[in-house]
Amino acid sequence: MISLRMICQSLMCLAVSVAVSGHAQTVIKFSHYGPPTDPVHVGALKFKEVVEAKSGGKIKVNLFLGGALGSDQANVSALQGGTLEMVAMNSGILASQVKDFGVFDFPFMFADGKEADAVVDGSFGKKMHAKLLDKGIVGLGYYELGFRHMSNGRRPITKVADIEGLKLRVIPNPINVDWVKALGANPTPLPFPELYAALEQKAVDGQENPVATINSAKLYEVQKYVSETNHIWDPFFILGNRRSMTGLPTDLQELVRKEFDRAALEQREDTAKLNVTLKDQLIAKGLTFVASDKDSFRKALSKSGFYTEWRGKFGEENWKILESAVGTMA
Repeated sequence: MISLRMICQSLMCLAVSVAVSGHAQTVIKFSHYGPPTDPVHVGALKFKEVVEAKSGGKIKVNLFLGGALGSDQANVSALQGGTLEMVAMNSGILASQVKDFGVFDFPFMFADGKEADAVVDGSFGKKMHAKLLDKGIVGLGYYELGFRHMSNGRRPITKVADIEGLKLRVIPNPINVDWVKALGANPTPLPFPELYAALEQKAVDGQENPVATINSAKLYEVQKYVSETNHIWDPFFILGNRRSMTGLPTDLQELVRKEFDRAALEQREDTAKLNVTLKDQLIAKGLTFVASDKDSFRKALSKSGFYTEWRGKFGEENWKILESAVGTMA
C-alpha cells in the first residue's frame, strides 16, 4: 500500500504542485534527444496534448527535446534521482543499467516490424521492463524509429568487405562496439548530439540509424551513401521515475498508462508510413541508397563468434525466450 509519506515524496519529485482551477497540478518533465521533426517528439507531443486535456488540467507535461537536459546517461541519472519524471531513449543506453537491454541491439535479429512489435509488446518486453524496477525506473511503453541502416561519406556498403576500415559511430555500449568490430570496421562510441559535428569534421566516416533519424537530424548534409542493411530494429523506451509514477492518484496512473499505450501504437504506425516516403525525399536531398547483402553480414557475425559470445553474456534462459519469438540466431 502506498503511504502518505510516499505520495508526498512523489509529488515533490514531480517538480511542483500549483493551483489550477482549484486543483493540484502535477508537472511532468519529459526529455528526449530528438529534434522537433523526429517521430519520437511527434509522439511525445500527442501524448502531452491528450493527457493534459483528459486529466482536466491536473497534469501538465513539459517537453525537453534535442538533448536540452544533457546526454542520455545524464537523463537516466536524473530519472533515477527524481529530478526528471519521464524520458524516451534508445534501448542500448539502458544496457548500462541492466546489461540484458543490449539484446535489442543484436544485429539482424528481427525479420520485420511486426515480429519486433510482437516481442516488445509480449512477455519478453514485459520481462525486460520488470528488470528496471529495482533501478527506480518503470517502463511505460515502446516507441520506434524503424530499422537502422548504415551510412557513410566514403563508399557504398553492399557487402561485408565494404565496411572494412570505416570509422563508424555507434551507440556507447559494448554490444554495438563488438558487432561493428566483428565486421571489420572501427567502432567509435559517441553520444547522439555529437554525431553531426563528428561527421562534418570527418572524425568518423559514418553512422547507423533509421531513415527518420537521418532525415530529422539532417545527416544527409554530411553523408553520401545509405546502405539498406535493416540490421537493427530501433525501439525507444518510454520510462518513468518509479516513485513519481506510483505516487500519482490511481485515476491519473491509469490515464498515463492508457495514453502511452495509445500513443505508442499511433507513433509506430506514423513512423512506418513516414519511412516509406522519406527515402525519395532523402534521394532528392542528395543521398544515394544502395541495397545490401544482409545474409552475408549475418553469416560474417556468426563466423566471428559474435552471437555465441553474446548468448553466453545474455544467459540461456533469456536467449531461449527470445529465440522462441524470432527463431534461431546462433
